[in-house]
Amino acid sequence: MADKELTKVRKVFIDSVSKQVISQLLDDLLEDKVLNEDEKDSVKEENSARAEQARCLIDMVRKKGSKASEKMIGRVQERDSTLHEKFGLSSVQPAQISQPLPQLSQQIERPLSSVLIPSTVDFKAQILQAKGREIYPPRDKSGRTRLALLINNVDFDDKDMKRRGAEKDEESIEKLLKDLGYDVVKHKNLSGQEIDEAVKAFSERTEHSLSDSVFVVIMSHGELGNILGIHYKEADPKPDIFPINNIFTHLNTENCKALINKPKVILIQACRGGKDGAVWVSDAVAATNPEINFESDSIRRQHKEKDFISLLSCTPDTVSYRDTEKGTFFIQRILETFNTYACEDHIEELFRKVMGRFEDFPRQMPTKDRATLTKHFYLFPGL
Repeated sequence: MADKELTKVRKVFIDSVSKQVISQLLDDLLEDKVLNEDEKDSVKEENSARAEQARCLIDMVRKKGSKASEKMIGRVQERDSTLHEKFGLSSVQPAQISQPLPQLSQQIERPLSSVLIPSTVDFKAQILQAKGREIYPPRDKSGRTRLALLINNVDFDDKDMKRRGAEKDEESIEKLLKDLGYDVVKHKNLSGQEIDEAVKAFSERTEHSLSDSVFVVIMSHGELGNILGIHYKEADPKPDIFPINNIFTHLNTENCKALINKPKVILIQACRGGKDGAVWVSDAVAATNPEINFESDSIRRQHKEKDFISLLSCTPDTVSYRDTEKGTFFIQRILETFNTYACEDHIEELFRKVMGRFEDFPRQMPTKDRATLTKHFYLFPGL
């Protein structure tokens, strides 16, 4: 019985499984209907330490019986073959693992690609059939006009602020956006006011009415809540800055009706302070769940801010890092992840994979912010 086998390997699992694999298993077992949303959330929210998460997960699954345990063993085999070998169990054959659309849900570790891997027509058709209203509808390639805004500040009035290596970021991200099917509107070396004007002008582009999504990429120096313009001086009483909030204001429902109900992806490469991202931590953490009261209006209204997702290069108050020849670590990892996995993953999973690439670099952790996507957004590169 698989539940007894899972009991036998319990200690090995708790001692050896990584936090990244735990996170992947939680997603897999939710998809397999072994766990529900509340159970999945409780594993992470009620247990901060890796070992405690592992112990909670394996005990939760094995108590559900043989079938659930069998699915978990199969998923461990998919995600971490080395750990599965430590179990000393016979391999689970594909037919034994109950998965809806196995060709869609496989997350095979593959070598990182330097070029964008295209989606297949079959994959797109299966996703559309399987998920239907759960995804943002893609427009046909022949009839759409996708736009992306790319702003890159490299040279500043203060010569010491020159962002060496940022030209490589610009070249790389522009190629990725074009390969994803976006026409790139590009600006370089702008003041804070000019950045604001560029974002506002971009929001007014008529092409958005025939688009299914949009990207905005801004790369510069920064501080918490702001992008620095090229005339920035620390002692200036009116510093040259662009408030990040203005991106959301210009592209929201009120000011950009052509993008209502369409994904708006924001990528920001900039420091958000001067502190290092690493800190010594204990395993204890408190959690609260405040109650929220809702009232209903009799008139149907559109959300003022919806269908956004942004990924910032670091957490608040911390710095992000740049190689003076290769470009920023953030952009490098975005390129590698999108090139390799955009063919099969939706945008939030791609962001999770980018963040996962920083697990072993504690000085910097990219951060999702103001995520209001209500559906999955697949890029379907090449289609």
